Amino acid sequence: MKQRIILAIFLASLAANAVGVLADPGWLCLPAALLGWYVADLMSGLVHMYMDYRPCPPGKQLNDMFFYAGSRESAEYLALARDRLARINAFERLVYDFKNHHPRPDALGRRSLWRLIGSTVIVATLPLSLLLLAAQLVWSVPGWVVAGVLALLTGGAFAQFFHGSLHRAHNPWIVEMLRGARLLMTPAAHQLHHDTLQRDFATNCGWSNPLINRLFAALRARGYLGDAGLEPSS
Repeated sequence: MKQRIILAIFLASLAANAVGVLADPGWLCLPAALLGWYVADLMSGLVHMYMDYRPCPPGKQLNDMFFYAGSRESAEYLALARDRLARINAFERLVYDFKNHHPRPDALGRRSLWRLIGSTVIVATLPLSLLLLAAQLVWSVPGWVVAGVLALLTGGAFAQFFHGSLHRAHNPWIVEMLRGARLLMTPAAHQLHHDTLQRDFATNCGWSNPLINRLFAALRARGYLGDAGLEPSS
C-alpha cells in the first residue's frame, strides 16, 4: 500500500508539472524534451556500465548465489539468498543484481514495477519532481525548461522498467508505442550489449550508446573496467 501511494504521488507530480508545459507551449519544448530524453538514456548507460564492472564486495560468498546450479525457486536457494543478501547493504545488492542479470536476463522482465523503479523514485526522481513543481509555483519557469526536465525525470525514473521490457515477451501498449516512435530501443538492439558486455550499455532509447562506447573503450584502454568485476569472486 505504501509503495502504491508513493508511486501515485510521483505520477501526480509528473502530471502537475506537465501543466507547466501546456501553460507555456513553444517550439523549444520539443527539442528540450528530446534533449532530456537523451540525457536520461545517457544516465541509464553510465549507471549500467559502472554497475556491471564495479566489483562485488569480497568475502561475502555471493559467488555461491551467482553460480548456484539448482532451481532458484527451491527452499535451499531461497535460504542461501537470504543469508548472503543479509551480509551486504542496499547499494551492494544493486551491484550484485546488475551482474546476476547477465547470465539470467529474462529474470529482469519478471520483476515487479516497484522493484525495478522504487529506489530511483524515492531517492531521486520524486524529490526532483516535487522541486520542479515548487519552482513553478514560486517562479515563472519557461515551458521548454519544464519539458526538458520532465522528460529527463520520466526517462530516469523508468529506466530499469524499460530495461526489463527488453527481456519480456509481452509489454504494455505504451512501451510498444514508444518503440514504434523510436523513443525506446528494441530487444534486438539491446542484445548487442549481452553479446559482449563491452558495448551499448544504455537501456532506454540507445541514442547515447555511441558516446558511451567511446568512453568505455577509453577507460578500458587505461586499465579500468576489467573483466574481473563482471562476476562475484568470493
